[in-house]
Amino acid sequence: MDTKNQEILRDIRKEFFAFRNGIITDKLRKANDPHPVIMGCLLTDIVTITRGMKDSIADDDRLVAMAEELWSDTNSRECRLAAPMLYPVERMTPETALQWCQSVESTEVADNLCHKLLRYIDGSDELVRLLISDAKPLVKYTGYRLLLNLLLLDKMQPTAQLQIIISNEAQQAHGALAALLQDLLEEFQ
Repeated sequence: MDTKNQEILRDIRKEFFAFRNGIITDKLRKANDPHPVIMGCLLTDIVTITRGMKDSIADDDRLVAMAEELWSDTNSRECRLAAPMLYPVERMTPETALQWCQSVESTEVADNLCHKLLRYIDGSDELVRLLISDAKPLVKYTGYRLLLNLLLLDKMQPTAQLQIIISNEAQQAHGALAALLQDLLEEFQ
């Protein structure tokens, strides 16, 4: 990574530190957030930070490199949340999207990834099909979260076949996935 990219990443991390919130950090730790490094930044703060970075970096190649570097920092909650906000939508390939989805470590990261990036990419409907058929619970959750985003944007239609798939999945789902599937089923009514 070149010196300029390292400098930008240092600036992003400094911004996270400036927006840190101990109360949120404590709540996330008590809720068993999987990240060792949690600054407790609000999503709106991360949006502000990444928007400022995007505005100052006009080069898509640099944005991709920054986003990939942030995504690779699986220890930091804020890095994982910022990466989808920086990645240029038109540059996200289905293959990279699938790799990112397969490395999701929390529902918060999955929700943000789907909302800020994946719902806008070409091939997102096919990505849903791949993700919801995965055996890993968080990958499956990510697929259904993306499906909800696509239904709300009218990029996918609530078909009878899709309703059957969701209903069958809901019968065996637990926790966050069960709640998400109930939200999805409400979209069919």
